[in-house]
Amino acid sequence: MPNPARSKGKGGSGRQPKGSAQSAGAGRKRLRATAAALDPELFPEEETAGFVPRPSPVPQEPAETREIHHGGVSKQALKFVLGILLLPVAFIFTGGFLGTFKQSVHDGLLAQQSFGCLVAGMLLFAILFGVVPRRIFMLSYVFGHEVTHALWVKIFGGKVANSFHVSLEGGHVLTDRVNTWIVLSPYFFPIYSILAGTLYSALLLSGWVIDLMNCGGGLYHAIASFQWLFLVVIGCTLAFHLAFTFLLVTKSQPDLHYGGTFFSLTVIYLINLLIITSLLFMTSSHGLWGLYEDCLQKSAEVFLEFCGQLWVWGSEGVDALRAALGK
Repeated sequence: MPNPARSKGKGGSGRQPKGSAQSAGAGRKRLRATAAALDPELFPEEETAGFVPRPSPVPQEPAETREIHHGGVSKQALKFVLGILLLPVAFIFTGGFLGTFKQSVHDGLLAQQSFGCLVAGMLLFAILFGVVPRRIFMLSYVFGHEVTHALWVKIFGGKVANSFHVSLEGGHVLTDRVNTWIVLSPYFFPIYSILAGTLYSALLLSGWVIDLMNCGGGLYHAIASFQWLFLVVIGCTLAFHLAFTFLLVTKSQPDLHYGGTFFSLTVIYLINLLIITSLLFMTSSHGLWGLYEDCLQKSAEVFLEFCGQLWVWGSEGVDALRAALGK
C-alpha cells in the first residue's frame, strides 16, 4: 500500500502527491490520474494514481508486512517472476508480428485502402498533436483515463461513487475495489478506439435490422461504405492511446508500481502488441493466419536456439572458472 503520509506540492498546496493515500470515505479507494508528469510547467503537481486502503477497526500492520504472503514471498516478487516468464511470450509474439508485417508489406499491404486509412488516421493524430493546444489533449486523456478505471471496476464487480472529477490538474474516481488490472487498464485499453468501434458496430447492426424489417433498402451498405472513415478514426485514437501510454510509462508512474514495474510493463507491452497485431489482420485483404503461425514458429525456434547458445556459453564459463581454480 502507498504511504498514507501527505506532502505538499509546488506552491505549498496540501494536495496529494502521486502514489500517496488519503481518506476517501468508508470502504472506498481513490484512483487518481493526471497529465502533470507529461508537462510539469503546465501541470505542476504530479499525481497519477493513489490508492486508499479500507478503514479497519483494528490497528493495521505496516505496509511492507501486509504485502508478505505464502511463506514470506511478497506479491510483487511473485509478479516479478511471472514477468520474467512472460518475456519468452513477448519475444515470440514480437517476432510473429514483425515477420507477418514484413511479409505483408512485401505482398502489397501498403497499397490496400483499409491499411492506408489506418495509417492516415495515425498521421492525422501526429499533425494534430503538433497543432492543437496541449491542454485539450491532456483533458481528453485524463477523462479517458478515469472512464477506463471506472469501467474496469464495473467489470470486476466493484462500485464507483458519484464523485467523478476531471480537470486540467488531474482527476479521480472513488471505488471500493482496486487490483492490478483496474490500475493498468488505461495503458492497454484504448477507450476511444473501443468507443468508436462500438458505435460503428451498433450503426451496422441497426442498418442490418432496418433493412431486414423493410425487406431491403440498402441502409446497411450505406453505413458500411463509411468504413474508411471508421478506420481513420481508429488509427487516430489508437495513436493517441499509444503515444500517451508511452509518455506515461517512461515517467515511472505509480500505477506501474502497484503490481511491480517490470510485470506491469510486460503486461502493457503484450496486450498493446496483440491489439496492433489484430489491426494488421483486420486491414489486410489476405489471409494472414497461416503466415502468422509460421512466423510464430520461427520466432520460437530462434528463442530456443538463443537459450541453447546461452547454455553453451554458461557451461564453457563454468569449465573455464573451474580450470582457473585448479579443480
